[in-house]
Amino acid sequence: MKIDIACVRFGDVHVIPVVSPKIALEVLRKMDATFASRPTSFAAYRFSRGYKSAVLSPYGDQWKKMRKILMSQIVCPKRHDFFLEMRTEEADHLFNYVYNKAKSYEPVDIRVVTRHYCGNLIRRLMLSKRYFGKPTHDGGPGLDEIEHVNALFNSLEYLYAFSISDYFPQLIGLNLDGHETIIKATSETLKKFHDPIIDERVRLWRENKGSVHQEPKDFLDILIMFRDREGRPLLTSDEIKAQSSEIMMAAVDNPSNSVEWILAEMMGNPTIIQNAVDEIDHIVGKERLVQEADIPHLNYLKACIREAFRLHPVAPFVVPHVAIEDTNLAGYLIPIGSHVLLSRLGLGRNPEIWHEPLKFKPERHLDGRNSELVLTEPDMRFISFSAGRRGCIAQTLGTVMTVMLLARLLQGFFWSLPEGLSTIDLAESDKNLYLAKPLVLQAQPRLPLNMY
Repeated sequence: MKIDIACVRFGDVHVIPVVSPKIALEVLRKMDATFASRPTSFAAYRFSRGYKSAVLSPYGDQWKKMRKILMSQIVCPKRHDFFLEMRTEEADHLFNYVYNKAKSYEPVDIRVVTRHYCGNLIRRLMLSKRYFGKPTHDGGPGLDEIEHVNALFNSLEYLYAFSISDYFPQLIGLNLDGHETIIKATSETLKKFHDPIIDERVRLWRENKGSVHQEPKDFLDILIMFRDREGRPLLTSDEIKAQSSEIMMAAVDNPSNSVEWILAEMMGNPTIIQNAVDEIDHIVGKERLVQEADIPHLNYLKACIREAFRLHPVAPFVVPHVAIEDTNLAGYLIPIGSHVLLSRLGLGRNPEIWHEPLKFKPERHLDGRNSELVLTEPDMRFISFSAGRRGCIAQTLGTVMTVMLLARLLQGFFWSLPEGLSTIDLAESDKNLYLAKPLVLQAQPRLPLNMY
């Protein structure tokens, strides 16, 4: 018998996983306001500097304040258009980095490439910095960039990982499962890289060395510049630091994980990669590089990404939703404070929704479609960016990052298995849902040499 909703109790907390699209829609739409809070935890408190950011804060005035600022100042269409050139430059850097590997006949670690691109892009948007230190000779990440991206991924891995002290707060400080040590070290690493830059920029703006009338050069400027009706800075230094880290954490995992899985699946199915490349050649050609303006027309490419979101999500569950009052869900009493977990795996691999759910089939997203395909999934048959009050508000940025990353890699290069390898192991890691082994491929330029 299939179970769509369950309940497990840890201490005083009811944890309720959901695998039904119908119930998921009820949580995110009909009862969105009821499940609009977030759980408190040692990791969330530490990474948000005391719940001063938008995503990690429980329901309340602080969350409303930070979300309003993000919606009106960071992810609005005006800002998205303003930073187009910066995003395009990072796509070009990605292209050149892989080309340097290809012309040297070096194997390409796709995990390094995809995470390097995401890390560089969000550092540029947030801090106007591609590198904290020095790049390698081929344009790859230096030691500082590797440490920074690793810290971002460690933060995400432990943010809502099970920790006994999150359900029995009296155990905080005993570090029974070792999480506290890892979380403290990771948060200190992020502070090491972020805080000096933010402190100096805040100082300059507060001393009026930056005019409030000049255009911001990055997200950090926007957060610092934003003022209340009396002209006073709206955000404190800690709020700016917490929100800056959160933005960077939120940007790196989904695009990099999806593209690595897509290329791994394509290596075992030449028809899929050929269809994607043929689409790019038809829409874009070989005399110019893919641009963001091409994205609406690349439906097969987006179908591949949707299929990766469905079959190979970045995490088993979305960030938990917490009930702010007693309520009823799917006929069951849900006590106040309950944690509702929408299962990415349970929805995306549900055999009652998907035919051959464990098979990578991009075409399933194109059946009978003549209009533009998008990466969002309003019916919750799988979860890409979630929905509702606590859904991802940067869906546009997430879409262009993922599509441009995949499109540039496919347009610019033939991909093949390294010498001595006949197949790709598609096993998932026993710690998370990433590929168990980083994907390593051989790249060969496929465009005229003047394009590189």
